[in-house]
Amino acid sequence: MSNLSLAEAVKLKSVLAKRIHELEEEMDRVAYVEVEKGSKMPKQNRPLSKVEEEIDEIRTDFRLLDKLMYRANIENEVEFNGESLTIVEAIELATQLRAKARKFKFFGAAAKEMHPYGYGENLPIIRLATFDPEEYRVKAVEAERLANRLSNAINTKNYSIMLDFNSEKYF
Repeated sequence: MSNLSLAEAVKLKSVLAKRIHELEEEMDRVAYVEVEKGSKMPKQNRPLSKVEEEIDEIRTDFRLLDKLMYRANIENEVEFNGESLTIVEAIELATQLRAKARKFKFFGAAAKEMHPYGYGENLPIIRLATFDPEEYRVKAVEAERLANRLSNAINTKNYSIMLDFNSEKYF
């Protein structure tokens, strides 16, 4: 059995999911035929049972690949900011850093003072930011930089981890 890097496994998992979807669509196409009443059923190139067998085989490979990837993501670690994180923790942290950066960008683009409302009782109503937008713009840039750095560390690690999975029939 040949080996596959964890990075390649991520791509292969996407390929398998797409292939499963395509086979499900093929099942829908070959499951029925339209013929005149009393006519013989036409011969099909691939009967439903054959498509079903192929989809079952790919689903089995998908589950195995998924198990190997989960195991690798738990058993292997990356270094980030002087801390050792399992890959699964690092992936979640990168996701959280990107969410933080998005929120900080929103605050960083805000105006310090806005006039969102009409005038009530002849007194102008203004909306004041309780924060410094520039400070949040800078925080957003830093959070995004950290997320990118962590993603690169994860990606580098993913290429160094080999999984015992035969991908020759897919790649």
